[in-house]
Amino acid sequence: MAARYVGDPRTIILCVVPANADMTNSDGLQMARQLDPKGVRTIGVITKIDIMDRGTNAKKMIMNQEVPLRLGYIGVKNRAQEDIINQIPVKEAIAKE
Repeated sequence: MAARYVGDPRTIILCVVPANADMTNSDGLQMARQLDPKGVRTIGVITKIDIMDRGTNAKKMIMNQEVPLRLGYIGVKNRAQEDIINQIPVKEAIAKE
């Protein structure tokens, strides 16, 4: 069903990929690359950055180095559960990033 909608050349493909999984195996990215080989209408969204393991980061993904897209990626990060438990204000949590 998704291929029917994404196959329309007027459609912008918003490809959502979790940061805590291997993005090279993403079904969504594979479909986007098949249906938009030039990448002129595909935008990547990296989610779940907040639940990545300690010592890892999504820098290569967001910098468009792992699976390149012409329009690049946008990162979405929620507050970490640890910050919520420790009652760290949002302004402080943002500042420590």
